[in-house]
Order: sequence, then structure tokens, then C-alpha cells
Amino acid sequence: MAKELTHRADELQALGWSAEDVARYAELWDYRQRWGAMNLEREDRLFLRKAEAALPAIVTGKAAAKKGIREKSYYRWLQFHLDAMTQAEQGFALAEGSRGAWAILLDEELRLLDYYQPVLGLPDTLKAKAFDAVRAEMAADAVSLAADGGALQQYDFKAPLEALKAEDNNRWRHLLDQEGTQPYPVLSGATATSFRQQVRTRLGALVRETLPSLAETEKPAPGDDWVRPGEADS
Repeated sequence: MAKELTHRADELQALGWSAEDVARYAELWDYRQRWGAMNLEREDRLFLRKAEAALPAIVTGKAAAKKGIREKSYYRWLQFHLDAMTQAEQGFALAEGSRGAWAILLDEELRLLDYYQPVLGLPDTLKAKAFDAVRAEMAADAVSLAADGGALQQYDFKAPLEALKAEDNNRWRHLLDQEGTQPYPVLSGATATSFRQQVRTRLGALVRETLPSLAETEKPAPGDDWVRPGEADS
């Protein structure tokens, strides 16, 4: 079996493992890489073995394992920004059922990528830059919707990635280029549900029509009851 250069937490999540177990696996994997398995408690070693036994084997040689969708840089870039927004929303003291319009946009795009499984190579990611304007347009439209039982918060779109780049130099780009905090509309109740449906409809067609690797897909649009792998029980 080939030795991994990084943990495979995304694959466990895709297999339906809970967020808590996925986070525990990633933490223990990193600890073992730094200090060795002998320094882990027996219970933690057994947990690691169980997690790694659940993962598909990595094939070596010419038939090397193909990267899964969640390992692709573009997917991880979107997920990073969504996670940052989710964390920020925890500090907004939102009412139950409320969600930021930007978070809905990213969540729905990730849902489509999970469903259609595009290649996300250079041709796809270059074309995907066209999504930037659509996200910004729909988020701007949501500002007026936030007045209907929601809220207009402020969010620094650049700060999370700047913090990451200070520790890990990468080539990811910002969702927005504006400096400082920007309007961050939060929607609630029926407004959030309606906005999500609008996003789902518009992005669904856009993803299929824009990404070259999906040009010949015959896969129908996902049903409204289709959820991202690993989120069915969340």
C-alpha cells in the first residue's frame, strides 16, 4: 500500500463518518506523523486502524489512485471558504434556520460538484471563474431579502485566506477582492429556503453548461432530496 502524504479525512466524510470522528482521525493522523504511533494511547491507535481500514486502498504504480472530487484544489478552495463562513456565523448569534446567502451559494455549488463529479482540471477551473460574477450578483440580490426576518452582517472575505497563506503558502484566490468587511446578508425561514431554490436552479444549469468535462453528461439534475455525501444525517 502506498504511504499517504496527507490524511484522507475528506474520504471518511464521504463515507458517512461523523464530523467529530473525521476531525479526530485528522488530528490523530497528524500527531502520528510528528511523534509516531508509540506515543498514542492504545484507544487512539485502535481508532486510527479502524479509520484506515475503512478507507479504500491506494493503488501504486501506473494505476495510481485517481483523485476524488473532494481532493481537487477547486473543491477544497470552495470548502475552505464555506467553513470560514460557517465559523463566522457561529459568532453572529443567528436564529435557528438562518444561513448566510454566501454560504448557501457555496454549499449549493459544492453539492453540484459532488453530484456531477466533473474532472476539475485546468479547463474546468478556468471556465469556473465565470461563476464569480454570478455568486456576487446573487449575493447582492440577497441584501434586500435580508430585511425580511434576516439580518445584514459584516464579513471580511479576505481575512481567512490571508491567515492561511501566512502559515501555508498556497495559490488559492479570494472570493472577493474588496478590502475590509463587506455586507454579508443572512436569510431566515422561508426566505432562506426560497433563495436556496433559486441558487439551486441557476447554478445547476450554469455548472452543466460551463464546465468542459460535463459537456456530454447525460446525468439529470439532482432531485431536491439529494444531499452531499456525509450530510444525510447532519
